[in-house]
Amino acid sequence: MRLTRLARQALAEFLGSAGLVTVVIGSGIAAQRLSPDDVGLQLLENALATGAGLVALILAFGPVSGGHFNPVITLADRFFGGVSTRQVAAYLPSQVIGGVVGAVVANLMFELPAVSLSTTDRTGGGLWLSEAVATFGLVILVFGLVRAGRAAMAPFAVGAYITAAYWWSSSTSFANPMIDVARTLSDTFAGIAPTSVPMFLLAQVVGGAAAVAAVALLHPTVAAVASEVVVPHGTADDPSHPVSKESS
Repeated sequence: MRLTRLARQALAEFLGSAGLVTVVIGSGIAAQRLSPDDVGLQLLENALATGAGLVALILAFGPVSGGHFNPVITLADRFFGGVSTRQVAAYLPSQVIGGVVGAVVANLMFELPAVSLSTTDRTGGGLWLSEAVATFGLVILVFGLVRAGRAAMAPFAVGAYITAAYWWSSSTSFANPMIDVARTLSDTFAGIAPTSVPMFLLAQVVGGAAAVAAVALLHPTVAAVASEVVVPHGTADDPSHPVSKESS
């Protein structure tokens, strides 16, 4: 069976999002068990695993869909014309459903209930500002790399950014609405209470919108390369892809 290009892209976003949440929650659970008396070490273990896992996932699935795994990135890319409205309609639900599946998988791998709503409240002006700043920085990074012709570095740069942001941001840098939703489903180290999610979502949207405005000012011709966000993702049956051009 041969899937359409859009279906392959949606599947890549689903699998990448599921994998990302599995890494985030799974490494958080493992960290709690490995270092039960040292929260700082738990955070370090969680951060390093998340950053490394994100690099691997973007490398694995980015060539198909771009490796967004984040509704804010997808919507920002739509603003600049890098993806179509049809792609957005496919990407967003794939990301959210993938994240939910990833949370369930992580819970089950560690023999926990498939779903256990988090009771970890994450609230307060500092945390909301942190999410806005972290999301702002992530969007600036992604579009700055592609505009500079360094999209091939994106997996490593994004992984490093998220790893660092675990530490410099007071919220441990969720910076992703899909992550917000998925992490409500695990009452573990990485969880967030459902009641804390709306303000996180609002802060991320504000940060993402501010970043889009900044990108437009900093890189006025970014629309010409927006289709390469987060990484270039042509396919062999796509006329714009180098493989297709060479074989034609």
